[in-house]
Amino acid sequence: MTRASRVLSATPAQVWAVLGDPHHLPRWWPRVTRVEAVDAGSWTAVLTSDRGASIRADYRLLAEEPPRRRSWAQDLAGTPFERILAESITEARLEPVGSDRTSVTLEARQQLRGRSRLGRPLVRRAARKQLADALEGLERACAR
Repeated sequence: MTRASRVLSATPAQVWAVLGDPHHLPRWWPRVTRVEAVDAGSWTAVLTSDRGASIRADYRLLAEEPPRRRSWAQDLAGTPFERILAESITEARLEPVGSDRTSVTLEARQQLRGRSRLGRPLVRRAARKQLADALEGLERACAR
């Protein structure tokens, strides 16, 4: 499990308006260029790889308690991610700090599959960077 936190200069409602709507992911989640097929409990994020290739990743909502908590899982079956990951779950928790700030904690739980488990330190390092970049992006998106 990897976790990152940051206090944002926005109310929980302002943060939730961005975080709680998958359409806003390109504004704050790293590498997401667009979001497709959004419905009440699922969406597809189109990401760009380091080499510029588009990668589709399907997600489903696991739990939601507006404006406090949201968790989602990546659907791995039948995707290239399935060879590496057995599970990938992300959770966001929001706590008010005073009247106009919010503490946001992002947590990534990724269970590696088979020999991929040997790469756990690399995956954790990448997850830490992704979560830190996501918090930075969320802060920018909420400031607009």
